This record gives sequence, C-alpha cells and structure tokens, in this order.
Amino acid sequence: MSKLTIAVTDHVFPNLDHAERVLSGLDAEIRLASEPTEEAILEVAREADGLMVTFAQITAGLISGLERCKSIGRFGIGVDNIDLEAATKAGIQVTYVPDYCVDEVSDHALTLLLSLARKIPEANSLVQSGRWSAADLAPVYRIRGRTLGLAGLGKIPQTLAPKAQALGMTVIAADPFVPAEVAKSLDVELVDFDTLLARSDYISIHAPLTDETHHMFDADAFGKMKNEALLINTARGPLIDEEALVAALDAGEIGGAALDVITTEPPAADFPLLGRDNVILTPHAAFYSVDALVDLQTKAAEDVVAVLTGKTPRYPVNKLD
Repeated sequence: MSKLTIAVTDHVFPNLDHAERVLSGLDAEIRLASEPTEEAILEVAREADGLMVTFAQITAGLISGLERCKSIGRFGIGVDNIDLEAATKAGIQVTYVPDYCVDEVSDHALTLLLSLARKIPEANSLVQSGRWSAADLAPVYRIRGRTLGLAGLGKIPQTLAPKAQALGMTVIAADPFVPAEVAKSLDVELVDFDTLLARSDYISIHAPLTDETHHMFDADAFGKMKNEALLINTARGPLIDEEALVAALDAGEIGGAALDVITTEPPAADFPLLGRDNVILTPHAAFYSVDALVDLQTKAAEDVVAVLTGKTPRYPVNKLD
C-alpha cells in the first residue's frame, strides 16, 4: 500500500504542528498548496487521500479532479465553501468542527453588542481627538431590560443567551429547527422571524449561510426593525444585504451595526460601511483564541484520521450510502 497523503488547501495558523501531531499516526505525507486556487490545490491534492480546507472554494470541478480522496476536513464551522452534493456523489466524507470556538464567538458577539450599545469606539475616538464630553455620545440606553433577538439558536447562541441574561436582557430567538424544549431550558422564547425583527432592541445573527438565508437581512427586514435597533453579525457576511444595510443606516431605520464578517473580505477602500460612528468592523476574528486554534487543528485532523482508518468521524456533515 502506498503512503497516505493529506493535502492542505489553505489555513490561518502560525503552523500546523497540532494537526501534524494527530496525522503522524497515519505516517502520512502532508502537502500544502502554494495558493488556494483550483490549479494549485490539484497540484498537491489530485492523488491525496484526504483534504483539509479553511476558506478555499472546494467546487464540484475541483472535487472531480480528486482521484483518491475519501475525506475533506474543514478547519471551521460553516461548510458553505464546499460543494457537499458533489462530495457526497464522489463518496467523500466531509467533516467540520462545530464546537471549537463556541465561547470565543459568543464572547465576541456580546462584546460587539456592548461596545456598540455603549458607543465605546466612538467615545475613544472623541477622547483621542481631544474632546472630553459624554454629552456628545447621546443617546445611550440602559442595557438591562432590553431584548436580544437571536437569529438562529445553535451551539453559539445557546452559549450567548445566558451571558446576555446575566446582564438583565430578555432573550428571544427565531430558529425553525430548534426543539421548543431546548429554548425553554435556556429561558429563551421562540418566535417567528418577523416577531424577532419587531421586538428586538439588539439582534445577533447566528444562522448558517444557505440559499434560504442569503440576504435574510434585507430592506424588508430592516424596515421591520426598531429605529434604534442594533445588528450584530458573527456568522457569515452574505446573510446581510450590505447595500440595504447602508440605506437603512442612512435613513435612520436602525441604530447601528457591528460586523465581524462581510460579503467580501477584506473590504475595499471605498467600502460604504467604513468610517461610520455607528458601525463597528472586526476582521473575521470572532473565532480566534490561541486555545480555539489548538482545538480546531486537533479535532479537524482527528476526524480525517477516523475516516481514513475506517472509523466513524465525530463531526460528519454529509451522509454517505
């Protein structure tokens, strides 16, 4: 039997030491693509037994060029960059790591909410420019008693809910796939999406990106939100219609937005959400901590090993016959 090969399309880590430690049990050769393009990926992955990917687009065309691949492991939670139908037809098991940064993202979402609600970046800019006037920040509203709406109630928002409740917020959620008993155990009221829009003072987005959720926050949605409502997104950029968001902010239809993800990353110099006092942007960093990256590498590699050794992976995405 020839030596196993694992191809890595792209990654965000200082090194791959933790993944390599796990993969060493296979005595596998690890090959890193020079860039996350289809041509460069196939140079190292065409005859690979496993593929590990972060942000690279794993299209049906690319998958058709994989001659031996049995496993695609995603360094992350979302799998919208992988053609799952094509992978399934090719008999490739796709895995992901849905729990590596639950604390980090829920903390980041809450921090964005508090920073936006308390106008911390704007206050800092005032002081740095030589102005010492709390009155210039008006209006700022008390957080206790406000309503946080969660668009999605998976692992991350389930972790966020009690953190928000500890600050005195009422938490509601819209998620058609979560059982009522799960929401009840969290003291979270399940509502439909339109009710979420109408009642929430803050909305934190935690939905997966699908054809159905693409631009779920559009002009119609913004028109149904409170004028002072704040929108937080740590999920996927295209969940928001950014052109409609700009128009809603300009018209005063909502009070502000805090985004860790945007449709095109990084933003262009003329990105219309830059330079606004009521918009906070962070560079797709919600997932990050040293601890989270160790978990991510380790768990992603463990599932690739499981698939290639005939075992059941911990976090399968697609179902193979």
